[in-house]
Amino acid sequence: MVRWFQSFHRPPRPGRAESGGAPEQDLVAPSRLAALRTALAGIGTTLDEGVTCAELTREAVRQVGGAAAVLRVDGEGAARYEAVRGDPALLPGVPWALAAARETSGPEKARSLIPYSSAGRARPALCVSLTTGEHPYGGLVCAREREAFTEEEAVFLSLLAERAASHIRHAREHERVSGMVGNLQRALLAEPGRPHPNLDVAIRYLPVGQSALVGGDWCETVRLHFGRTLLVVGDVMGHGLEAAVDMTAYRSSLRYIASADLPPHRVLRRLDDSASAEPDRRPATCLIARVDPNRGQVTLASAGHLPPAVIDGQGRISLLPVPVGPPLGTGLGGYEPATYQLDPTQTLVLFTDGLVEHRDEDIDHSLDRLAGVAVAATAGVEDVIDTVLARLDARHAEDDVAVLAAQLHDRVPGGDGEHA
Repeated sequence: MVRWFQSFHRPPRPGRAESGGAPEQDLVAPSRLAALRTALAGIGTTLDEGVTCAELTREAVRQVGGAAAVLRVDGEGAARYEAVRGDPALLPGVPWALAAARETSGPEKARSLIPYSSAGRARPALCVSLTTGEHPYGGLVCAREREAFTEEEAVFLSLLAERAASHIRHAREHERVSGMVGNLQRALLAEPGRPHPNLDVAIRYLPVGQSALVGGDWCETVRLHFGRTLLVVGDVMGHGLEAAVDMTAYRSSLRYIASADLPPHRVLRRLDDSASAEPDRRPATCLIARVDPNRGQVTLASAGHLPPAVIDGQGRISLLPVPVGPPLGTGLGGYEPATYQLDPTQTLVLFTDGLVEHRDEDIDHSLDRLAGVAVAATAGVEDVIDTVLARLDARHAEDDVAVLAAQLHDRVPGGDGEHA
């Protein structure tokens, strides 16, 4: 039922039915249906509530002239006009609109007369409810200079308002769900553990696009006995929340398995067994580096992951060859270790493929671009990551990016370099 208000009512004008034509108020006339279809198509083009309100008032003015605004009432009863279109001086005061909006909420109020005066004379004004189902979002208020609104116009505007209210509901629901997803993503993006004091570590994570806070890429550090630290970078297939959920499962498994102080290739084997036992778990690549400062060594193992880079004392980057086994979750196993010397003048860099890969580019060429980056010889781990991300334009990467940089340094006095 259409509920509408205007400051004065005049008898309906003779319709075309008197001369043999269709009734003027006949909304099923093809021309009116076409106009209605066009008008409705222009409302709710985005999931932005403010844009939807602006589209509604713009279309209302286009259809009936004058001025239009959306009446908003906050939780404390304060009211205001939003999305004003046309001459604001034509609009009735907010108290009039509030009174009209209250009348529209009555179950039997089809129309009502509420006086509205401006510039010493009565002007026509109309308010239709901005409601969908049991969800009120305010009202659409329209006003113009002289001619009273017809019932046909009121029906037309109420249909536009219903359309807008439906999209406002969708926009608010989308915002609510997006907020829940964002909170969940933040919870999933747990901070990695602390390395031993004999190792400087920096980590950076850049999700692809603007719609996600976290995806399937991750970094982790785990303290082991005798001053050793496990450094891990992984990449779960896919993006967004689903990949992030599986990412947390891999991280949780890793922390549990790493507590047994196994060598990197055996950690990967246990992770692969665990993931392959869950058919819904997405495959993932993973690179593990166990850094032993006392021996000046790093032992690496890879599950389908790109090799790490090492930056020498002159700032030159090279890649460390590592035997590559199958991705985690395949159940195939077959991981092998590789050990290299590492000293405090070098920086170890682990990364996911989003840092270097470009669509339609050979991976060897992508890795060559990384090797061509020059880094200051005295750069710390934070500066190393900043330089690499900037030179490779990681802010515009085509995939999620996770980077971990680590440097050995002299043991901190009183630190826990010998035991976990």
